[in-house]
Amino acid sequence: MERTVRTTLTLPSELLEAADRMVSEGKAKSRNEFVAQALRHELATLQRAEIDAALAEMAQDPDYQAEVLRMEAEFAPASWEALSLGASQV
Repeated sequence: MERTVRTTLTLPSELLEAADRMVSEGKAKSRNEFVAQALRHELATLQRAEIDAALAEMAQDPDYQAEVLRMEAEFAPASWEALSLGASQV
């Protein structure tokens, strides 16, 4: 079971009203659940953005690009062999 901690939030009234509507429409069990879901969603979005930024930075890194090309060259014979074996079994 997930450990919970009580806290107090100050929200714009329109956000609280919208959250309450979602709860009353059955889209969340409670305000607490709705806020927790929203926080999880936003945190996941931010984490994905961080990963995307790191990957974009790697794509511009000449050392990383050289390493990728080296690995592709090393795996090329095995990839070709696997492709050839797959084609011969069809």
